Amino acid sequence: MRTEFVRIYKAVHTWTGIIAGMALFIAFYAGALTVFKEPLARWAAPPAAMPAVALEDTPQLIARVLAADPMAARDFTIHLTDTEQVPGRMGWQVRDPDADEHDETSVRHYAATLDADGQARIESVHPSQLASFIDVLHRVVGLPVDSDPNRWVMGIIAVLYALALVSGVVVLLPSLVKDFFALRVGRNLKRMWLDAHNVVGIVSLPFHLVMALTAVVFAYHDGIYVVQDSVIHDGKWGTAFQRPPPSTAAPTRDPAAMLPPLELVARAKAFAPGFEPTLLQYQQVTGPRAVVRVWGKDAAAVSPRARGGFAALDPYSGKVIGNDFLPGRQSTPNLFISSFFALHMAAFGGTPVQWMYFVLGLAGAWLFYSGNLLWVESRRRKQPRSGGGVPAQRRDVRLLAAATVGVCLGCVCGISVSIVGSKWAYGLVGDADAWLRPLYYSCFFGCIAWAFMRGAARAGVSLLWLAAASTLAIPLTSCVAVLMPGLNMWAHTSPSSLGVDMTACVGALAFGWMAKAAARRARHGAPDSVWSGKQEGGLGEGAPGAGVQAK
Repeated sequence: MRTEFVRIYKAVHTWTGIIAGMALFIAFYAGALTVFKEPLARWAAPPAAMPAVALEDTPQLIARVLAADPMAARDFTIHLTDTEQVPGRMGWQVRDPDADEHDETSVRHYAATLDADGQARIESVHPSQLASFIDVLHRVVGLPVDSDPNRWVMGIIAVLYALALVSGVVVLLPSLVKDFFALRVGRNLKRMWLDAHNVVGIVSLPFHLVMALTAVVFAYHDGIYVVQDSVIHDGKWGTAFQRPPPSTAAPTRDPAAMLPPLELVARAKAFAPGFEPTLLQYQQVTGPRAVVRVWGKDAAAVSPRARGGFAALDPYSGKVIGNDFLPGRQSTPNLFISSFFALHMAAFGGTPVQWMYFVLGLAGAWLFYSGNLLWVESRRRKQPRSGGGVPAQRRDVRLLAAATVGVCLGCVCGISVSIVGSKWAYGLVGDADAWLRPLYYSCFFGCIAWAFMRGAARAGVSLLWLAAASTLAIPLTSCVAVLMPGLNMWAHTSPSSLGVDMTACVGALAFGWMAKAAARRARHGAPDSVWSGKQEGGLGEGAPGAGVQAK
């Protein structure tokens, strides 16, 4: 390929990466954590609000609850397993009709059980929203609200992301065979970082292409559906997902006549061997279009959502009325669409694939962080060195260095502080979940301000230590909950909850190691680097940062 074309693609790769890099760091770091959204939800979940009703007694529970609150018949759930994040056997939600469809903060949650006399006891519950909050950060690249405009911003970032991927491959093509897997370790740290950046980028290229494509589809899926409905379905696509209306007005149906939940589970498993149900979602059970979605997973099949897929059954007859979203039984067109969700959310292959996505997500976050640092360090070679003095770095270079350190490490610290705060705030404030956003964004913007005040090198060292301390506070919080039960906290002993603590310990050690390495570079690095701590003063005087050092 001609040199001038490579130069153009290199410029495209550099600037698309710089523009989108910090937002993509947030998306990938938060996204790596949401791969294990269920363990996070379990770790943060308060103890069950009420005793679980035996599955054999759920028909009585449903009948008593619907008699006490008929509005619950619109949409309620029966959980088949007893886990920490489930406040009761039966639960439902009430949404604010004026709120955005993506806004989870206005949703009120209810759970029900049977008292000693067999009567329904309904309570308002507050399940932890920690995992959902981190997922929102992932979906809208750190913006505070999961709304359509913010998703469109994510779509633009994803397009830039795709351009950076394609242009990066084109830039590497001339030297790909020679330099692939060439990790030159030595005093030239910039060369080593660039080699590592290239190797990680090429090895994980299929993963990144999938993420870029699916993120664009998710950001603009509503518009895609509107165009598809208008062009292909003549405006009638919505009716394809509805059961046909009855020919005559149907009387209100009696929920007591529904099949028991265990019978519905047996019907679903008989229809799809290998499918393991986890919950039943009942909809409009007193109307003529009553349906129950039997949600679950099949380890050998692709799931259309992170929590699995479902078979739609008639709750009164047990007849299967829809398998468009049932893992292993989807039609080819539905499987094609579901694959976008499954590939993005690791909804296939079980735990090994989840761990692979977790590692790839963290590697992707490092890829964007290192890309910005490499650009910053490459500017040093172009500074004048006459007169024997240390050249002052350009202001835009120092600003980008501080912004990269502040935004990326601010995201890490903010998420760790939010995880810890989700337990400490419970019982101390009326609504612990209302503190998740203030905790995250105060830490996030505080880290950015600190990076601009101190310069990237000095701030980088202190913020890495803060990331290590706040991440280590996660398992320490569990230890405190065990040793001091009077603090009104809890420590679940399930393997998934313990896995959260162990992973946080490893993360804290990694951040501590990076902090020591950054401090060493700041002390002994080349004095003309933005990443050297030998220069004095603030940003206006060429203050330093903490990143890679070139030789």
